[in-house]
Amino acid sequence: MALRSDRHETPPGGEIEEFRDVEAIDRDHALVLALNNQATGEPVRIYRTADGGATWRQVFRAADPEAFFSCMAFFDHRRGLAVGDAIGTKFPLLETVDGGRSWHPAPAGGMPDTAPGTGALATGTCLVTKGRHDAWFGTTGVSGGGDNPQVFHTRDGGRTWTASETPLPGAATNIASLSFRNVRDGLAAGGHFDPRNNIDVGAVARTSDGGATWALGGTPTGFKNGVTWIPGHRNTAIAVGPDGSDVTTDGGRTWSRFDRTLLLGINCSADARCWAVGKDGLAARLVIPRR
Repeated sequence: MALRSDRHETPPGGEIEEFRDVEAIDRDHALVLALNNQATGEPVRIYRTADGGATWRQVFRAADPEAFFSCMAFFDHRRGLAVGDAIGTKFPLLETVDGGRSWHPAPAGGMPDTAPGTGALATGTCLVTKGRHDAWFGTTGVSGGGDNPQVFHTRDGGRTWTASETPLPGAATNIASLSFRNVRDGLAAGGHFDPRNNIDVGAVARTSDGGATWALGGTPTGFKNGVTWIPGHRNTAIAVGPDGSDVTTDGGRTWSRFDRTLLLGINCSADARCWAVGKDGLAARLVIPRR
């Protein structure tokens, strides 16, 4: 495998924003999530385009400037969710039923409690969906709390959730990205920073029962910000991060690095066309050898 990269101009005005998620619905419709902007005092916002990016309209603006929403994901062209850092012991959810034109708080009654201080990393793939009803999001460990990161799962489009603990070790480890090949087989990737040795430590967990239980996977080379299965290549997935890109061909049991480019997110289409993105407008295309 190899990565081929290209650089693209930042859209006008984009220099002052920090976008952490983009969701493409079709060739004309997409949404982007902008984080709190300390320079301007702007809260979390969601923007939507209906003309392929020629114009954008603000469709959500957090009332609380301290509110932090991390990731979005869609079940279909109309129904989507966004998740944020826990407020007290509950993760806040936004939902849309009109393709992102409007967003509203989702009912919290079906959300299990979590430890105070738990968050969701704003990577764009901390929340993922598969099919019309299943969604999962991963959490951070709680500093000083000793709690392993968890994965929350809904089978009914976000009305009710269950939480399962992963074997990823302790409070310092965070889940940055999730990917599900189907409603059963999934990967959770992330890691932590080791200040004693001044290195990033990667970590992966895997599930074969839809996230009810998780087993520790192999250790990738460094923290991984994004992970994705490659469609049509059974048991093959790619994970990207600051220390480069790793591949597994055995469902996450072992990993090997094949590229050292700093990349922060990756996604593959149904025809196995894969793109990754990094800092300063870097975009990279994954070249997969023919079998």
